[in-house]
Amino acid sequence: MLKDSYLVGLIGSGIGPSLSPALHEREAGRQGLRCLYRLLDLDTIGVPPEAVGELLRAARLLGFDGLNITHPCKQLVLDHLDALDPRARALGAVNTVVFDDGRAIGHNTDVTGFAASFARGLPDVPLERVVQLGAGGAGAAVAHATLTLGAGRVTVVDALPDRAAELATALNRAFGPGRAAAATPDRLPRLLAAAHGTGGLVHATPTGMAAHPGLPLPAGLLHPDLWVAEVVYRPLETELLRAARAAGCATLDGGGMAAFQAADAFRLFTGREPDTARMLADLTELTGGAVTTPR
Repeated sequence: MLKDSYLVGLIGSGIGPSLSPALHEREAGRQGLRCLYRLLDLDTIGVPPEAVGELLRAARLLGFDGLNITHPCKQLVLDHLDALDPRARALGAVNTVVFDDGRAIGHNTDVTGFAASFARGLPDVPLERVVQLGAGGAGAAVAHATLTLGAGRVTVVDALPDRAAELATALNRAFGPGRAAAATPDRLPRLLAAAHGTGGLVHATPTGMAAHPGLPLPAGLLHPDLWVAEVVYRPLETELLRAARAAGCATLDGGGMAAFQAADAFRLFTGREPDTARMLADLTELTGGAVTTPR
């Protein structure tokens, strides 16, 4: 049932810099709606990621209409939901929960958000060989999106070999044998060398976030015939993107994904159609930079 007032929020760690509150509240205001968006930061509250179920139950009791879920809870939240959207079930990761008639239903808007951003920002890059750093909740979503966009093969690299292998198995099950593989970080030099001119790098780990600064790989592995796509958007220009630009790579920042996934979540929360162009403009204004770096 459509309403004119909504209470939503975000569960995650180190989410103080998140722009989700502003993106949702601004779009709601333009549509004549009232939206209160609250941050439930695990670090501030002082609870571990495993407490996501308790936070979910508390939010439901307090009358929340829905929640966004981010690192490190996108997979942990699965055990606390009543139902899963088919995409979220296939991914094994949830970034949006809608409370409907007493049920908590999990969705994933990261897939569509990344796909829309990539198609907009890097429309003509080669996709024969894609190397992806990160096999967590965001990693599962962007790997699915990359293969949906037509990538020939995605090699998932993660410090946890079992997690990378599980994601590769799920991707091959969904897209066909040989479309995905798993690898450990020590193989990055060889993998990125093989992708020169035929593909690029997708970064899907927390490294580079305001709470997790740094580079996820040695800058010397980046070369001009690679493209680099980032999922981190706070800050909009991560150390990885600076290094990639310095190396002459085509780049994509995480801002577009953030805006597009927020628009999809807004649709799920409110039942209204968001204006994605306006939400992209909001994110550009809020970050003080141009979302989606041109080639």
